Amino acid sequence: MIEIHQLTKKYKADTVLDIDKLHIAAGESVGLVGNNGAGKTTLFSLLLDLVKPTSGYVVNSEIVVDKAESWKAHTSAFIDESFLIGYLTPEEYFYFVGELRGCNRADIDVFLEQYETFFNGEILGRKKYLRDLSKGNQKKVGIVAAFIGSPKVVILDEPFANLDPSTQIRLKELVKRMAENPEMTVLISSHDLLHVTDVCKRIVLLDKGKVIKDLQTTPETLKELEYFFSGASVLRDFGDGESD
Repeated sequence: MIEIHQLTKKYKADTVLDIDKLHIAAGESVGLVGNNGAGKTTLFSLLLDLVKPTSGYVVNSEIVVDKAESWKAHTSAFIDESFLIGYLTPEEYFYFVGELRGCNRADIDVFLEQYETFFNGEILGRKKYLRDLSKGNQKKVGIVAAFIGSPKVVILDEPFANLDPSTQIRLKELVKRMAENPEMTVLISSHDLLHVTDVCKRIVLLDKGKVIKDLQTTPETLKELEYFFSGASVLRDFGDGESD
């Protein structure tokens, strides 16, 4: 489904991403984790052709993403609030995205019914513009809009951030359901190790722009990631020092 080949991104002298090869199969749910500056958002931006690579390329369904446009028909994403149109209401935005995805208003109305609990009465029928919603509610709109039209690839950057605990749990169940669809490939970046390991069947760990771990999720994955981010792995690699 998605192939990355010798992909780098540099800003002046700084290399922010350097991935030699990465394959994501159709139907996989992949969690991307790493500290700030690890290259997660840069990678997603390259997957979506929002920025151009310094070298290398990304293939989505046998299409090089910066050479053609046809991959966009089956790929959707929510990276941040810049994906929204602030002067629209949520309903207007959903209808707009639906039209792009070949869905009429009746289709969208039926589609939105399944998200009533997730919206918690805070999105639809409020007569508010998207720009006037809280960050958390803007995120709800963006995430749900990314599911319109049954895309084959869904990319979500930090979907659990700015959401209250109840909404995080509801979102986790939604994403799990999507990830169980063998025809949908889901990529999520998150600082929340518990949620991402619970949702994704594969975890890719980035550090300073490089893939340093690529794991199939097991009951031990969360502990392994916590061990890495605690710095214990660094202490282990360098030893405890020598005494005189």
